[in-house]
Amino acid sequence: MPTSRADLFARALALRAEGRLYDLRDAGLDDVFRGSVDRFVEIAWQLQGRTRVLDAGAGHGMLVALLSAVGHHCQGVDHEDMRSRYPVAYGTHTHASHQDPSIGFEVCNIEVEPLPFPDCSFDAVVCCQVLEHFTHSHLPAVREMHRVLVPGGLIEVDVPNVASFRNRSRLLRGRNITYDYAEHYLHAQPVIHGGLSFYPLRHNREFARGELQLLLAEAGFRDIDVRFLKSRRWRTGLSRLQSVGTALKDLVPSLRKSLIAWGVK
Repeated sequence: MPTSRADLFARALALRAEGRLYDLRDAGLDDVFRGSVDRFVEIAWQLQGRTRVLDAGAGHGMLVALLSAVGHHCQGVDHEDMRSRYPVAYGTHTHASHQDPSIGFEVCNIEVEPLPFPDCSFDAVVCCQVLEHFTHSHLPAVREMHRVLVPGGLIEVDVPNVASFRNRSRLLRGRNITYDYAEHYLHAQPVIHGGLSFYPLRHNREFARGELQLLLAEAGFRDIDVRFLKSRRWRTGLSRLQSVGTALKDLVPSLRKSLIAWGVK
């Protein structure tokens, strides 16, 4: 029987308490977990039965650590080796049926380089809060994700919603939706790779729902489902009162903070 979302959420909280997803002393990573755990659980629930999973832009590794712990064979890829920066997430994880000495990891600039895997290597690919940091076209990378999936394989992509309540509110107040102008635009120094310039430390584009639909379609995916993702955050103690305001904003789906898309090869 499939595991319920509630069971997966409880499992994620238990793994956190055991210190198996990130260094609990790191306040920044704790904030990431609290804001992302609901999304991670939704992804884990949708990926049940899909054994081999690639995280394209794995970053801090919390998602692959969770997926590995619940039984998936996980591979991460990012533009630099994250294992030394986040040793907790990429360390040893025990599965119900086996023990994997580590989560696989390859260094690759997925924005412009082919994924370092043969065709049909994975049952699922996830790409979480990554595409908004691209400087160049998103299409080559998503086509690569399509290539490495088996026929019938599943892709998950989530990105910021350009039409969110937060963005509309900022525009009404005469503010831009993007990062600090001076730091991230006027004085930003590019990362040079392969003779190309990249600006990965800022959002270079946020997405409308139709744009994400178009991207996956042009990359060759079918049965595409793009939804507005609820902005739920895991809170404890009195801070749970803040969830009331978030829930009210989420009543209008198009005002939610993020988009999540699923597609089939």
